[in-house]
Amino acid sequence: MAGRERVLRMSVELPLWRALAGYRVLTMLYALGLCVTSYEHFTRPWIAVGYDAVLAVWTLATLPRVRGAADCTRGFLAADLTIGLAGVLLTAFADSHQRIAGGPTLPTIWTGGAVLAFAVKGGWRWAAVASTAVAAANLVERGQFARDTVHSLILVWVASIGIGYVVEVARASERTLARALEIEAATRERERLARDIHDSVLQVLAMVKRRGTALGGEAAELGRLAGEQEVALRALVSGGLLPAARAATTVPTAPSARTASTAEDGVVPVAWAAGAADDDGPVDLRTLLAPFARDGVSLAEPGAPVPLPPAAARELTAAVGAALDNVYRHAGEGARAWILVEDEPEDILVTVRDDGPGIPEGRLAEAEGEGRLGVAQSIRGRLRDLGGSAELISVPGQGTEVELKVPKGALAARGKKAERR
Repeated sequence: MAGRERVLRMSVELPLWRALAGYRVLTMLYALGLCVTSYEHFTRPWIAVGYDAVLAVWTLATLPRVRGAADCTRGFLAADLTIGLAGVLLTAFADSHQRIAGGPTLPTIWTGGAVLAFAVKGGWRWAAVASTAVAAANLVERGQFARDTVHSLILVWVASIGIGYVVEVARASERTLARALEIEAATRERERLARDIHDSVLQVLAMVKRRGTALGGEAAELGRLAGEQEVALRALVSGGLLPAARAATTVPTAPSARTASTAEDGVVPVAWAAGAADDDGPVDLRTLLAPFARDGVSLAEPGAPVPLPPAAARELTAAVGAALDNVYRHAGEGARAWILVEDEPEDILVTVRDDGPGIPEGRLAEAEGEGRLGVAQSIRGRLRDLGGSAELISVPGQGTEVELKVPKGALAARGKKAERR
């Protein structure tokens, strides 16, 4: 719903309603001023004075009604248009015949505001009905098809219908934008769930499949079932639909540190420092990455802390874990990996490099098509959500290098956005 609220704040209707309120007040003052300056020319001035008094009270009292579409009801629109039509028809009783032929009506251009209210509220069809009623009243009051009268009525008719059409198009565009924002939020949530599942459930199922196959017997059957569930779950997270009830801003609870005794399991430890789940202050990225340093994995880091917002630090750490998991899975047990952390003035850079056989050309696209989202979601997806990027360089026979870059400006913008929420 956050996306829909943003669209409502961006609505083009709000400035239109504000402009309409200002137009009504200004045209009311114009009608009053015209009545004062032409008072001595009226044949029945008391009709003009009485009507303008009613017009002034009605305009000021109904200003809250033109604050938005919800307050501007059909009943109000009908009453508002009636006030304008009554003033047009009363002009014939308050003024002389000579002045009626070429002079203004009692409400003058105030009736245009009533027609515009129809346009903003109901679109061009409502505007056509209201402007036609005003045109008919003016022709009855004038008693003839004078050229200037016809020109003025056509102008009001075309302008009101045009504004009504623009409002309809704007509303349709806003609905489309709201839907697009909802789809984007749902897609991001599905990608987040896919990353979490890839980093936990899928890896466990893969481990059970391998261990069961190696042990044989009943364990082999259990491994076969785990393999089937792994395939089904990969298909779901790579293309499944997200339940609408889940919020797009849900943050998973930080799990406790999980480790693997051997690289054979294919499960890489995801490091969570003691204070990593605390969102009260920045987290030192070095603390989260320290548990990754083990036999075969070297960690090089700056001498000073590398502070990051907790959520960003967790996501970046998880991306590093996913990169190391790929090393354990595909580079072999004897492969070595190096993690380099760089705190540059504009960016935070984390590079994961290994001396494995590298990735064959086209293998990443093939893996993504099979539902294996280690690089697509667990690494690139996380960095994209942080406003950063993940570059993967692999040369067959020369290992693989994954460069994770997070601009500090993007992190600051995310922090301000979170504070506003």
